[in-house]
Parts: sequence; C-alpha cells; structure tokens
Amino acid sequence: MPLIPEEPQIHESAQGPRATPASGRTAPTPRPVPGPRPAAPPRPGRPGPHRPAPPVGRTPRDVAAAKPGASGPVAPAPSGGASRTPQIQLIPATAAGALDAAEEAVDLLLESGRTPGDVLVITTGEPHPWAAHELSFGDTSYWAQHDAGDDVFYTDAAVAERAASRPVVVVAVNGGSDSVAAAALPLALSRAGALLIVCGDPQQINAVLGAGV
Repeated sequence: MPLIPEEPQIHESAQGPRATPASGRTAPTPRPVPGPRPAAPPRPGRPGPHRPAPPVGRTPRDVAAAKPGASGPVAPAPSGGASRTPQIQLIPATAAGALDAAEEAVDLLLESGRTPGDVLVITTGEPHPWAAHELSFGDTSYWAQHDAGDDVFYTDAAVAERAASRPVVVVAVNGGSDSVAAAALPLALSRAGALLIVCGDPQQINAVLGAGV
C-alpha cells in the first residue's frame, strides 16, 4: 500500500517551534558547517555558537504518521523502542528541500525529548555539510563519532550499511537515482528501532517502496 503523505506535526504534549511544510517552501537559513579544528565545533544535535537554540513562543504541532492505513498525530516513541516494527512517516519535500526537511524533523525530535544519540540521518544525494566536514579529517575520525553514539549522526546512503541501528532513522531523499533510494529505504527501515521518517517526493518514495512496507 502506498504511503499517505500528511502535514508534518509533533505531539501536542511536546514543546518546540512550528515546522513549516518542506515542499515548495523557501528554505530557511541553512545551519553553518562547524568551523575547523581545534575550535571544537558543536556536533549535530547540540546547540552551540554555530547552531543557535531554536526560537521560543511558537506553537508546536504533531508530526503525522504516513504509515499505510494510519493517519493523525503520533507521539514520539519511547527511547526503549519496544515495538519490533518501526512506524513510518513521510514528510513531502522536493529533492532540493529534502535535507532541510530532515533538519526540521531532527529539531522536532530533539525538542520532543529524543536524545541526539537516538537519531541517524541518511542522505541519498549530496552529503550533509556536517558529514562532509567531518570526513575531511579522515574516515577513522568520522566513524569514531558514530561509534560514540552520543550525537545525531549523518551519513551517505552509499556507506550507511556501516551505521548501527538507532531508535529513529531519518532519510533525506535529496537526489541520487531511484536505485540509490531503492537500496537506502529498506536499509534505513532495518536500522530504525522505533521510527523511520522519509523526507522526499511522495510519488518517488511510493514507487520505490511499492507494497513492500
């Protein structure tokens, strides 16, 4: 069954800023790439001088489930991930806006109580700027941060098989061929303990997933 895209929301009990629809919108100012070492740039998921804290005074809203046969608000799953089958959510976005949509999803997850180490982000096109920056210091250093498991980790679909399972996996379908997405989405599902969020074009995602999820 195809996924039914719904407006991204967050549970009414969670606190955080309102997320705007990713598709067709003007992308907000992108988060800057952490500065060069030894300036100790903040890692993803942690506020710091290069990642200002989100503004306050805005109304939170629920991230809607796009799991086949389900709709409506879904509360963030407990970190323990008791369910064997992760929930699947779809956030409609163009390829150009998918990475920004994934960033918004990560912000909402953190503001709703998820810890940074709960979240893995996979990109199918251009790598996230943080990943590109950290890889400039070498593969060993990059994956050591993954193994530490204390922050949001961003990786490319081509090497995502090396990533361990995390409670939440966010996929930004921000380019790449259908074959890349076809390989990345099932892999992401296998790595997601409680929740899989896919940001991208609903038609492309449904064509890739078909009735398999």
